[in-house]
Amino acid sequence: MAKIIGIDTSNYTTSAALLDTDDMSVRQAKKLLPVKAGEKGIRQSDAVFHHTRQLPAVLEQAVGEIRPEGIGVSVKPRLVEGSYMPCFLVGEAAADMIGSVCGVRPDKTSHQMGHILAALYSCGKLDLARSGSFIAFHVSGGTTDMLLCSADAGKVLDIKEIGHSLDLKAGQAIDRIGVMLGLDFPCGPELERLALQSEKINKLRPVMKGLDCSLSGIENKCMKLLDEKAPACDIARFCLDSVYAAVKGMTSAATAEFGRLPVVYAGGVMSDKYIADKLKSDFGGHFAKPEFSCDNAVGTAVYSALVKGLI
Repeated sequence: MAKIIGIDTSNYTTSAALLDTDDMSVRQAKKLLPVKAGEKGIRQSDAVFHHTRQLPAVLEQAVGEIRPEGIGVSVKPRLVEGSYMPCFLVGEAAADMIGSVCGVRPDKTSHQMGHILAALYSCGKLDLARSGSFIAFHVSGGTTDMLLCSADAGKVLDIKEIGHSLDLKAGQAIDRIGVMLGLDFPCGPELERLALQSEKINKLRPVMKGLDCSLSGIENKCMKLLDEKAPACDIARFCLDSVYAAVKGMTSAATAEFGRLPVVYAGGVMSDKYIADKLKSDFGGHFAKPEFSCDNAVGTAVYSALVKGLI
């Protein structure tokens, strides 16, 4: 039996988790970074400040006084050259300090890896990280990425980007439209509740270039609808239907290119039940529960456990 700490200090959420490898149970805590009303994001300097203030309490809530056998932490957005955001330095520093005191070397990975592994954990598909290949979507405020993932003994997962948004990201579109409609940032849950009040039927064709999509037209169309005095619920539904159409188009393109591989949907946007239910109806696929789809530290704990051969 081993206890593994997970830490993730993303652009919007301070997260910590404790994984018990005996029964694979997790305890997690998280706290959103404060964003001023009417703003569409947060500066990195502010994110670092708030993470520094919030992380001790979040760790205390999730971990308590447990002495860990492993520590997993996200230290960059993606495992590619040049991927960097200052907010992850807070989590990395905390992991290094805890590891130094406990005599445990932290296992460092990416925020994206954490999202994928948290989704696999949530939907009971961790076997996909041990053998074979699958397609994973990471759809959030900063990414709309389609990834070909293969089990890799050295890296846990070999992750290759095979498709992405050429411009606006799905989460950016949702937040921009939400703020435009007077919702609080981050806007996903409120925008979904608003969209569900609409009876408007939107039949949309995604803008695709190969396996990539374009989402920049969503904001312009929603602004036009607002100028035309369209109901807010119809604008919200158009936004979500547009994101759904893009992810559906990318999934269809990947299936045509790579065959019927398992598909896993991760990231905050994929916690939107309205979009997820439509994709499930189209493709099946595997979806994390919302608490494991939004930013969280469970995936980094799972990463450390896999690296150490504890699960």
